[in-house]
Amino acid sequence: MKPIAPQRIAGYITISFMALSILLLLINNLFNNSLLSLIITIPLFTVIIFYLVSFFLNSFIYAKIKPIYKTIHNFKSSLKYSDSVKQDIFSGLDRQVTEWMKGKSEEIQQLRKLEKYRKEYLGNVSHELKTPIFNIQGYILTLLEGGIDDPNINIQYLKRTEKSIDRMISIISDLEAIAKLESGELEMQMEKFNLYNLVDDVFDLLEVSAKKQGVELRYGKSIEKYINVIADKQRISQVLSNLIVNAIHYGHQGGEVTVSFYDMDKVILVQVRDSGIGIPPSELPRIFERFYRVDKSRSRQQGGTGLGLAIVKHIIEAHKQTINVNSSPGKGTSFTFTLEKAK
Repeated sequence: MKPIAPQRIAGYITISFMALSILLLLINNLFNNSLLSLIITIPLFTVIIFYLVSFFLNSFIYAKIKPIYKTIHNFKSSLKYSDSVKQDIFSGLDRQVTEWMKGKSEEIQQLRKLEKYRKEYLGNVSHELKTPIFNIQGYILTLLEGGIDDPNINIQYLKRTEKSIDRMISIISDLEAIAKLESGELEMQMEKFNLYNLVDDVFDLLEVSAKKQGVELRYGKSIEKYINVIADKQRISQVLSNLIVNAIHYGHQGGEVTVSFYDMDKVILVQVRDSGIGIPPSELPRIFERFYRVDKSRSRQQGGTGLGLAIVKHIIEAHKQTINVNSSPGKGTSFTFTLEKAK
């Protein structure tokens, strides 16, 4: 329906009133100003005026509101637009506009959070890659400027360069792993295996590192050796390795890292607990974020990429399981996650 301007509506109503007034006078004169003519014409003209005014106002308001409603409908496909809106032009529209505005406000807030996260993420990636790149640049320039002929530093600087390159490879590999986990490209290869034997293999791999830090790797009391789970064995090994490595790095001389299992009927609860420095309560909500470190200097000294816990969380969620963390500063940290129990 083509919109009608308010001035035109006013004109139509004025002309209608004039025409009806003239008609009323003519009818009244026709019946010689009798009471009967008034009884007939006044109700008749009242009804005619009502419908004329209703028609003009409805044409104007509906013509203005309809495009707005259609616009909202186009943005929100759940709205079912129909001509029934014309019968009740305001009652449903107010509710739909309110819902639409609320949805758009939430969407804008989410986009702002994502934008903030993107900026932080790019900044973190840049910072993490910048350090090894500058180290490599410094070592190579020193060697090119004559250091290559100095037996006191040439091999040493080449080894440091190799270490920085390995760190860059680790960061890129971890970023690639997270990207594949988030996109679902990295599928879990589910199989049945013995959890105790897997932890034993991880302990063997990390034994030297633990002894160097003065940390003891041990099992919890009354641990069941014949617990089988259904999961991706390689990825769960990565989860355990990351958690135990973190526990070793943030431990202290004479400390310990304890791995325990708990049978929770349909799932097995795995706990990796240390007696290290702990995590402040304010830091816990961000502990699984990419590149987030509680003790930044200590983590970099140990060669961490800051992506280990993010990968752990993605792997556990890819198994449709959960992971939680509890910690007390100065007392240690406990990570617990679930795995599907094999029948």
